[in-house]
Amino acid sequence: MKKIGLIGGITWQSTQLYYHYLNTLVAERLGGQHSCPCILESLNFAEVSTKQSQSAWEDLHALMADRALALERAGAEVLLICANTMHLSVPAIEKKVTVPLLHIAEVSAKAAQKQGCKKVLLLGTKYTMELDFYRNIFENDYQIQVLVPNTADRQVVHDIIYNELAKGIIRETSKRNYLDIIAKAEKEGADGVILGCTEIPLLIQQPHCSLPVFDTTKIHATAAVDWALS
Repeated sequence: MKKIGLIGGITWQSTQLYYHYLNTLVAERLGGQHSCPCILESLNFAEVSTKQSQSAWEDLHALMADRALALERAGAEVLLICANTMHLSVPAIEKKVTVPLLHIAEVSAKAAQKQGCKKVLLLGTKYTMELDFYRNIFENDYQIQVLVPNTADRQVVHDIIYNELAKGIIRETSKRNYLDIIAKAEKEGADGVILGCTEIPLLIQQPHCSLPVFDTTKIHATAAVDWALS
């Protein structure tokens, strides 16, 4: 099995989900006492979120590329960024490393296409919802229309991620807020929901929704195990 390199800590709440999914999937596939060979570079989310709020993307690209290179030098054979938003740094990373990087939007779009989705609601940080790096993959490469919440609802989604989910705080009121936003999108014709922040699955899962829900954290981890065992 090939060794997986993780850039995590963005946040550690979702990074632990990755570790759980990777090891659970390997155990299911190989049986016995098998677990997942992996290496983790864990960032300080306080530093990352501050730079995000300052739009200091070039600094973040340099940081992410350096951490990716450290993983490659440590023996990682495939890379995962354990956060949707920081896939903004993929071009900078790919300039610096030679090992492949599995893009979370790519594997999530494939999953949505396989299920027949034509129009999906994207939930995530305001950066993921408002910038085009994520939308372009769905719309240009997979012909899936992407809806995002209105301005006020985008702020609600973003604030819950940063002020609650990033700290491991789960509130029923926040779940209801998300479900109300999903219901609005369903009325607009959405036929799927992309949980485009790796913390959102802490709050929302498939049993809560009538629409198909795409847990990008689990989809990403599954793709990594598929690749590592191929």
